[in-house]
Amino acid sequence: MSLDPSPAPITVRIKDACRMTGIGRSKLYLLIAEGAIETVKVGSMTLIPVASLEAFLQDRRNGS
Repeated sequence: MSLDPSPAPITVRIKDACRMTGIGRSKLYLLIAEGAIETVKVGSMTLIPVASLEAFLQDRRNGS
């Protein structure tokens, strides 16, 4: 059995979400406020589930 030494993250910080998607920081915060992208708060840290980013982009790709 082989274990992946660096599993893909399930959440990312705002800065990484912007880098991964190409969406600007201000626009990302607007999408979060609209409820289009989910966040998880851990203390003062805001995390974004990668699945939420993927779902958002897939919806946009499908014309939603």
